Amino acid sequence: MNGTAVLKAQLDMSRQWLMALLADVEGAEVTAPTPNGGNHPLWALGHIIHSEAGIVNGFVLGRPSPLARWDRLFGKGSRPVNDISVYPSLTELRAEFDRVRGETLNVLSEMSESDLDRPSKAPTHLSSLFGTIGQCFAIIGLHACFHAGQIADARRAAGKKPVFDSQN
Repeated sequence: MNGTAVLKAQLDMSRQWLMALLADVEGAEVTAPTPNGGNHPLWALGHIIHSEAGIVNGFVLGRPSPLARWDRLFGKGSRPVNDISVYPSLTELRAEFDRVRGETLNVLSEMSESDLDRPSKAPTHLSSLFGTIGQCFAIIGLHACFHAGQIADARRAAGKKPVFDSQN
């Protein structure tokens, strides 16, 4: 398996896990994952989408993010709020996730193995995470899985059964 195939598999798996965790989260969209707060499912999904669009467009392609309108809601320094009305609906976010992930996979499909080693267009101070095109795609899948854990905890806080049961 080559590098682009590994990255595609990682992106496909992270999508499957996220969608499974979000399948029945209606009614619990702004449930915090801990008694002390945290990133609720709506914010986590919006942040994943916003970040992915920013990484692919900015760091890989060198163009502005098409989701800059969401900077205040989901960008760096944003914080989840419990007012569901300030966010796009879960249905809208799922559709936007599918659109953005589709674009990500299209961009990746046009990459050669040597393209993955090319320097990204990320700022120099972020080069340890986003220094190459390949690193950018790897972080997208890892970032989604990181926030999937928060969604899993929010589901439990809302009284929902685990999607992935370690007993099976």
